[in-house]
Amino acid sequence: MEYSYAQYVSTMKAISDETRLRILDMLSCGEMCACDILEKLSISQSTLSYHMKILSKSGLVNAIRDGAWIRYTLNKQKTDEIIVFLKRITTEKENCICQLCSDHQSKRC
Repeated sequence: MEYSYAQYVSTMKAISDETRLRILDMLSCGEMCACDILEKLSISQSTLSYHMKILSKSGLVNAIRDGAWIRYTLNKQKTDEIIVFLKRITTEKENCICQLCSDHQSKRC
């Protein structure tokens, strides 16, 4: 699925925080409940809620309510899409986004 640049920016902003990046790293090992994340990060419940809201809204994390608990999982489809996008924009290609790329390259010293 193709996303807009604005959607990629939103996702990258969610990743650009150290605490959220740690949470994503922990979730890459498997499903976790909020209490386990709290214990590992030594942050307050309100701080965790703030970060999880951002991660969930960006689509990077799935939140599953289980009674009084919330279990979190990494949305691997979303992370894979980001990886593909970053590879695409960092790889030389014949069909560049700009029309002037071929002119620009021919004028290099």
